[in-house]
Amino acid sequence: MNVRRSAAALAASAVLCVGAAPAALADTPPPAPSAPPVIPSGLFGKADPSYDGVWRQSFALLAQQTVGEKPAPQAVDWLTGQQCANGGFASFRADATKACDATTVYDTNATAVAVQALKALGGKDAQVKKATDWLKSVQNEDGGWAYVPGSPSEGSSTSIVISALAVAGEKPAEVKSKAGKSAYDGLLSFQLGCSAEPAGDRGAFGYQPADGKLAANADATAAAVLAGLGKGTLVEPATTDTPTAPLACPAGAADPAAAAQAAAGYLAEALKKDGHLTAVTPGADQPTPDTGNTADAVIALAAAGHRQAAAGALEWLKNNSASWSNRNPAALATLVLTAHATGTDPKAFGGVDLVAALNAT
Repeated sequence: MNVRRSAAALAASAVLCVGAAPAALADTPPPAPSAPPVIPSGLFGKADPSYDGVWRQSFALLAQQTVGEKPAPQAVDWLTGQQCANGGFASFRADATKACDATTVYDTNATAVAVQALKALGGKDAQVKKATDWLKSVQNEDGGWAYVPGSPSEGSSTSIVISALAVAGEKPAEVKSKAGKSAYDGLLSFQLGCSAEPAGDRGAFGYQPADGKLAANADATAAAVLAGLGKGTLVEPATTDTPTAPLACPAGAADPAAAAQAAAGYLAEALKKDGHLTAVTPGADQPTPDTGNTADAVIALAAAGHRQAAAGALEWLKNNSASWSNRNPAALATLVLTAHATGTDPKAFGGVDLVAALNAT
């Protein structure tokens, strides 16, 4: 989650300041706004919402709906009020009474998670259709999506948009660009195939090629599992368990579901070493636990039917996610969705009542 929010800030800065495409994803803290906006009524969280307002609101509402909590009307109104007339969403609009215009920096990821939340809430078909129509209108020629429309496609955004389209009832294989490339054509172009080195990275998905080469990216891989399976972040717990498998080589015909299973196999192997994923944070030279992407990986494995492969990381999250999620609505909501996907009680998650903590933000 945090990686996606950093990408949004970088992309927005690139568009607003120099008009260039965003650079390859880096775990760089977003630039601080000059004057933090006042936190509006109805918005979850107390932190500056400039880069994650719609994102965290959507996740919070989706999590509440999942556990049967009735969202506050003002919280729902805040989210629907953020939608622009053309159907798209920015990361956050401080003044939603002002019409979106040429200066609005649209956010495909915020729009996609808003679609999932509004679909789950029900009674928001018009808003969902406008949002999905907008997402289809900003599809790149290669079939994929960028964080900010007009920039090169990347794996994470392509995946999260596909998940939103699937949740909304669209058929991603039939969502095609003007060049005739489908959403799944775009997605599969980011998978590391049978020639990738090291061999352990095969099956993973990358964010964006650097010097023509893709690197395995946990965020993109977890999102791609859901997209390839045609699922959103709200995953119903599986009743059976199947073992994971690596990418089959030589690879057969391109198939989104098979690609998703290969990606799940990569995640399962990545989790085996420490029981969680790791990342190198800004200013550090050694990897540290990556709680957000570990939660995403657990949801992805659960969606793919691999309960046992997710079990160790789930236990690690129960024991190690409290400081990461403290007063953070997006993080708490992600853990609620993680609990739901694995058939775990979100009100007793490592001794924490995630639902109460989310409601209190």
